[in-house]
Amino acid sequence: MRRPRFATPLSAVALAAAVAGAQARAEEGAPPERTAAANYILRCAGCHGLSGEGTVVGGVPTFLGSVSALAADDRGRTYMANVPGVLSASLGDAEIAAVFNYVLERWGDGGPVPPFTAGEVAARQAEAVGDIVAFRRDLAERLRHAGVTLADYPWP
Repeated sequence: MRRPRFATPLSAVALAAAVAGAQARAEEGAPPERTAAANYILRCAGCHGLSGEGTVVGGVPTFLGSVSALAADDRGRTYMANVPGVLSASLGDAEIAAVFNYVLERWGDGGPVPPFTAGEVAARQAEAVGDIVAFRRDLAERLRHAGVTLADYPWP
């Protein structure tokens, strides 16, 4: 049986650095604290991949060419905070904000997008979005009319 490999050496380096940091904190008697990169690898990469490209077969959209447009839009930020994988990631609001900011730094287009904060994540998760698929569909349609195209999203 073949062992799984990281998609890129950078991903292996990021994971090794995150593990080393957690080990150092544990040796100092402090509880382990994961970096945003480590939380992404542990909580998000299973669906979005180590490269942020998602998977068409799995119905997970890519971050490339899309995540900045979502994060620059008020309703897009609400959508991001309410994606089922985010809600079930077992991360606190500050950790989620840090992961969002990591994703934007890594795969965003560098446009003017305000960073997420813990307070914003909590407030946006408190909003009722109903059917998240319909929410994203409506968001994508509104943005399309404004000239912004989001990544393909295969859900009905």
